[in-house]
Amino acid sequence: MAGDKGRVPPHNIEAEIATLGALMLDKDALNRVLPHIRSRDFYRTANGKVFDAIVALSDRSEEPDLITVTEELRSQGNLDAIGGAAYIASLTSAVPTAANVEYYARIVRDTSVRRRLLRVSEGLNSNAYDERQETRYIIEEAEREIFEITDENQTEGFKPAREIVNRTIDAIERLYYSKDSYTGIPSGFPDLDKMTSGFQNSEFIVVGARPSMGKTAFALSVAANIAVKDKIPVGFFTLEMSDMAVMQRLVSSEARIGSHILRTGMLKPADFAHLVDAAGMLYDAPLFITDTPNMKLLDLRAQARRMKQQADVKIIFIDYITLVSSENRDLPRHEQIAEISRSLKALARELNIPIVALSQVSRDSEGKRPTLANIRESGSIEQDADVVMFLHRARSDDENDAVIETELIVAKQRNGPIGTIKIAFVPKYTRFESLAGNSAH
Repeated sequence: MAGDKGRVPPHNIEAEIATLGALMLDKDALNRVLPHIRSRDFYRTANGKVFDAIVALSDRSEEPDLITVTEELRSQGNLDAIGGAAYIASLTSAVPTAANVEYYARIVRDTSVRRRLLRVSEGLNSNAYDERQETRYIIEEAEREIFEITDENQTEGFKPAREIVNRTIDAIERLYYSKDSYTGIPSGFPDLDKMTSGFQNSEFIVVGARPSMGKTAFALSVAANIAVKDKIPVGFFTLEMSDMAVMQRLVSSEARIGSHILRTGMLKPADFAHLVDAAGMLYDAPLFITDTPNMKLLDLRAQARRMKQQADVKIIFIDYITLVSSENRDLPRHEQIAEISRSLKALARELNIPIVALSQVSRDSEGKRPTLANIRESGSIEQDADVVMFLHRARSDDENDAVIETELIVAKQRNGPIGTIKIAFVPKYTRFESLAGNSAH
């Protein structure tokens, strides 16, 4: 691969030769370098073929040395291509010991990463000149390739049981003494957290409800519990409301000032102290909001990666999934939603954080407690989700002057129990709170 102006791409042939020579000196050396390199990481093609031959011998429990590697390459029809038996012999005399094989392998890996970065750069350069491609697609593809390079070969070594059991017992002791710690990110609703042990990394969580049941209010209440109270970085995608409308809801909720009062400006002097306190808490909260309407799936993924990379968000909320636009507009809508659902699940695993997406349920659930069947119409949402929750309460003619008991139904939990939790909706402040004395059942 030639670089700009004839520059040779990064490589270190001496390290490649030393690595191969060490592998033929010590049959156990391969196990030490496999976490770092593969045959594709060698700049010289011949060296990659030799490496593959050594791996093939190891797979058959045969020791790699001058004779066995030579015969393996001959049987593969690659001996002449790599330079014959003489080249294999030169490798075995390259290093006196295999002690530094991991050091050599890391050099091979480092130069390989640099070459891949160059290829991404060249592809980006080519795509930037291609007017047929959309700019946001070019950016998203470049980001994906960079993340792919970063995440590759990050395998950790094995750990002895004594190390793991000590950390496990320590964690159990902390849970015992604190009584309120969870393995995941706590939602701020104790009954829900007891059932789920918090929102778990890599999980795709769906919160469904009929219109006007308070999906957004619930998501904002949980996001505020996490970001404002626990100071855990949160990303919030609002595809239906503006960022200022979201913030107005949060201010109303935290200050306990009626949302209609904030909208009309009919504040009392005593309200301003609460308003200032709430604004101060929200100002300091690690909450990151994006309010792009009709956001494309590509853009959402790219923005989520940037949130994770730049702000280290620990959880992301999406309000809501059916407002995300698919790139494949020619597909039927249910297939578009299925594609979006699968992509969000993959994104949760890629970023290793929980992703909570809101979703409407089908009309035939009106007046009834929603079930998984009501969300299954939206493609593969129910299948992809690790946790599915529904908000349900009876319709009321007057929701302005009371706390309304609402059911939070955990209808699916891949790694835990299901059940129903009672929570309180406070319509005056458009927020959800815990109901004292209730537990899951």
